[in-house]
Amino acid sequence: MDEASDDSRRASRAPRTISLALQGGGSFGAFTWGVLDRLLEEDDLVIDAVSGASAGSVNAVVMAAGLIAGGRAEARRHLDRFWKRSSETAPPDFGPAAALLTDITSRWMSPYQLNPFNHDVLDELLAKAVDFGALRAAPPFRMLIAATSVADGTTRIFRETELDREMVLASGCLPLKAQAVEIEGRRYWDGGYSSNPPLSPLVEASDASEMLVVQIMPTLGQGQPGTAPDIVKRLEQITFNGVLQREMSALRLMMKLSSSSADRHGLPAKLRDLTLHHLSAEDHQPNLMDRSGTDLGWSFLLRLREAGRRAANGWLVAGGQGSTPQPRLLRSVG
Repeated sequence: MDEASDDSRRASRAPRTISLALQGGGSFGAFTWGVLDRLLEEDDLVIDAVSGASAGSVNAVVMAAGLIAGGRAEARRHLDRFWKRSSETAPPDFGPAAALLTDITSRWMSPYQLNPFNHDVLDELLAKAVDFGALRAAPPFRMLIAATSVADGTTRIFRETELDREMVLASGCLPLKAQAVEIEGRRYWDGGYSSNPPLSPLVEASDASEMLVVQIMPTLGQGQPGTAPDIVKRLEQITFNGVLQREMSALRLMMKLSSSSADRHGLPAKLRDLTLHHLSAEDHQPNLMDRSGTDLGWSFLLRLREAGRRAANGWLVAGGQGSTPQPRLLRSVG
């Protein structure tokens, strides 16, 4: 099919509206960057709402800022620049011994001791990438950004009309690496511990009848981890994916129960009409379980981006097939 025929085909299609649920997982968020990059090429694909935690929330606000600044092409450039700057500002890799020393130090000393002035590179990156005033004034889609309350472990969801940089930093605040973020007198940690990402609230907030869940944390593990960094990595995988599994299971149950509801309005009606789609990074990036979510090497980020683009392209070519996916079970090999 030539380019003119392809343009004509796109023009004849009715717009398709979806919501996006973006899981957090550090540098693995570069896979989501690739997914978004490919989706933004589709002029007839409308993003109605996005929920996210940690890296998912960062991708969401950077994309939104780009859409406000100059449409889809600028949103893609915004994402490109953000991830490139993330790689450029990452601390140098001094090898396994240095990584082990850093890990051991973080076990004995808190971020309040190691980083008393609370310097945060992500804060600087977001300040350059996102005009939060413009975002609050004219958000291009609905947003649900999750953070976890330190006091009681509950989820706090920040919406697009109130969003500021502190809220996104709270969504990505790992307790052993950064000081808790205080907002309105309460302190918050990474949203991945309680809602990674929010699903049921996304259904309530969105008018879309299709939801695409982008999972970036590996479910596979290398048998029995034997070093402190490997143990921590596996614990994070289990924790972040366990939250997603519970949310997905709860949502599927709600969808099943709603099928017998006579309610033509509200949440039961939305659930009855909902189609769930799912893309997982480990299905498209070999040996992801061997890599660290702290790896911001540019070559690694580019591989993840291309994997995300391929995954999104395959989903689009297939017509977005695949409804109500089973939640992935955490598995181990070895």
